[in-house]
Amino acid sequence: MKKVIVIVFSALVALQAAAQPGSAGTKNTNPVVDTVPPYKKNPSLPPFKLLQADSTWFTNMELAKKKPVVIIYFSPECGHCQLAAQEMTNSIDKLKDATFLWVSYYSVPDIAKFVENYHLAQYPNFKFGRDPQYFLPTYFRVKFTPFMAVYDNNGQFVQSFEQGASPEVLATLIHDNLHNKKKTKHTS
Repeated sequence: MKKVIVIVFSALVALQAAAQPGSAGTKNTNPVVDTVPPYKKNPSLPPFKLLQADSTWFTNMELAKKKPVVIIYFSPECGHCQLAAQEMTNSIDKLKDATFLWVSYYSVPDIAKFVENYHLAQYPNFKFGRDPQYFLPTYFRVKFTPFMAVYDNNGQFVQSFEQGASPEVLATLIHDNLHNKKKTKHTS
């Protein structure tokens, strides 16, 4: 009986060792995880397709040329996103030189209610839409909302903010990059 237990135990240990990644005689089937987000590999404004409240699509091809762009990935239920919307409307005169893309995965009616609650539709430089393919949060590897990414007037990445940024910080980046006073920072 002891001999059977030793054989079974030895067989289990051998099977477990063979199943470990990198073990002799086995292939490592763990995929290589790329830790660099796509926006850091390609500094150009990403192609996107957003579903708007009127059921039309808004794409990167429709953006005004030579104008900075701020992409804001948000959740209508997020308190920080609500605060960001309120702060931006209070500082709109500082932010008028850029296009702000408010993007969410939430439903179009949820986005529309957010826009209505914060009176955002009255600002022509604010665009809103749903990203039904979940492209932008994957592209930027969004962890928190609001996530913000700033692009200069040539459509090149300037800086990202994993937990949002104040209107003052955004206004400075927009102004400096619009007038090419500073070199862009490729940081997050």
